[in-house]
Amino acid sequence: MFMPIGNLPSLNALKAFEVAARHLNFRLAAEELGVTQGAVAQHVRGLEAELGVALFERLPKSLALTGEGRTYVADVRRAFELLSAATANLKPQPVKLTVSTTPTFASKWLIPRLPDFTAKHPSLDLHILATDRISSFQTDGVDLAIRYGAPPFGPGLAAELLFEQEIIPVCNPGLVPEGSEPQNAGELTRYTLLHDAHNFWPEYIDRFLGGGDPVLFRGISFSQTSHAIEAAIAGQGIAMATRAFVSTDIEAGRLRQIINGVLRARAGFYLVKPRYRKSEAVDKLRDWLWSQVQD
Repeated sequence: MFMPIGNLPSLNALKAFEVAARHLNFRLAAEELGVTQGAVAQHVRGLEAELGVALFERLPKSLALTGEGRTYVADVRRAFELLSAATANLKPQPVKLTVSTTPTFASKWLIPRLPDFTAKHPSLDLHILATDRISSFQTDGVDLAIRYGAPPFGPGLAAELLFEQEIIPVCNPGLVPEGSEPQNAGELTRYTLLHDAHNFWPEYIDRFLGGGDPVLFRGISFSQTSHAIEAAIAGQGIAMATRAFVSTDIEAGRLRQIINGVLRARAGFYLVKPRYRKSEAVDKLRDWLWSQVQD
């Protein structure tokens, strides 16, 4: 039977009843609610008196719902669920942003910096789509892409350079002690070269070490640059890596640059987004990315 809003039972009593109905025990209900067992029992007795029906059968060591109690608790739970959903809907929902980038950029540059972003922009909820495949702004729901290459990246897309690639050879400090760095290609053959899909080693050797026969070098190849960097950290060889991806490891002493020459790649990392799509959230992410590069 419909009851006017002014005649609703106490919400505390209804909550005590619902929790007691789940546990079928006043003591356990009291522990969940953080009140005394006597308070729960008093709330339930008052509710039963107000409704004029018994909601529980008091058994020697437990409780059992009466028929009226089983019917009533189902409705009470639905009412609490509605109240919870209504309250949640009033709270500001985080803005979701999908960022497409390469796996190495994500793992070696973006992810270590994300705590700063979430601290500064708690209302923005990032989804990192890390793949070597070029994701679609439409079908994949991408808001901003960080792409490796050179513009143009496609019709209707705006691109701005985030940073150029400075490629340097790095290894675990224990692999090549200071003072014993290879000075030419012949000395480099003493070490395992770690290759990624970009394979900058031949160009680097030609430019800075006088060139050399590729068959003389032993190496290990990886499909991801991040894997070559991890192998270098583990002391398995020397990797060619973008300085921005290994700067933290160099500062921490996990890697060091062993030859002074810097190879500047023709491709860079660009921020790419649809030219005419306006978004305050995307602008905040873009500004944050720029601040990280400047730092």
